[in-house]
Amino acid sequence: MRRWAHRTHLAGLLLSAVLLACRQAERSPSHQGVVVTDDAGRRVGLAAPAQRVVSLLPSFTELLFAIGAGDRLVGRTAWCDYPPEALRVPSVGDGMPPNVEAVAARHPDLAVLYRSGPNVTAAEQLERLGIKTVLLDLNRLEELGPAARRLGVLTGRVASADSLARAMDSLAAAPPQPLTPGPQSLVFIVWDNPPIVIGAGSYLDRLASLAGARNVFHDIAAPSAQVSIETIAARDPDFVAVLSDSVVPPRYAGRPEWRVVRAVRAGRFLFLPGQLFGRPGPRVAEAVRELRHRLDATP
Repeated sequence: MRRWAHRTHLAGLLLSAVLLACRQAERSPSHQGVVVTDDAGRRVGLAAPAQRVVSLLPSFTELLFAIGAGDRLVGRTAWCDYPPEALRVPSVGDGMPPNVEAVAARHPDLAVLYRSGPNVTAAEQLERLGIKTVLLDLNRLEELGPAARRLGVLTGRVASADSLARAMDSLAAAPPQPLTPGPQSLVFIVWDNPPIVIGAGSYLDRLASLAGARNVFHDIAAPSAQVSIETIAARDPDFVAVLSDSVVPPRYAGRPEWRVVRAVRAGRFLFLPGQLFGRPGPRVAEAVRELRHRLDATP
């Protein structure tokens, strides 16, 4: 018995040593080059994993911290406010489109940008200044895993990024939850004049289905779309979901034309904190649980 315990203890020590060595190897700067292909189809190659990174989207900032590369950040947007440690990183402005001069002043060896028209132009400008850039899509839940993996390769945090990506892939592949009894349909209204709603191309639509709710505009393939107030009224959602850190009803709730929407008329608003729901990121599972809680708690 004593010998068995001794062997078990030695095995534990060996396992701990192996894990420590792996972590140290992962943290150590590599002298080997790294290459990824970004979502714009560009080949992004670095002579070694990036040591100075500017993140130009809150989602990317959260992902970098989640994979253990937060200490590489030397610049962030004014909106990158999570985790709290991110606030200690110097801000380079709003980020969309980025202030190229402010980004360059941080002397990064990599800038991470959301793939959009203005950002493609900014990436070209940064490349001309000798700053490597990577353009990533992040509209749908399914894009979180690939984004994490690319960032892991570019920062030398491959193992932790792959672990996070597997969790994100698993969540993205999960079947929709059965619709719960009682009120469960909703509309995400992100702008009111003209009305813009969330469609199936957005991760918010996927959050709704994972929380056991139904987005009444799931039939729209795009991430968002402009619709009429009358169309919203005809779809008759049980709730209006609003990305807001406040619990004050939006201004349009008091306008006569919006009274045709039953949920607006009844004041059935779901106030979803922007920091958690306004960006796809590693806290997706938490967002799903919180949405379900708010659906259950709203009378």
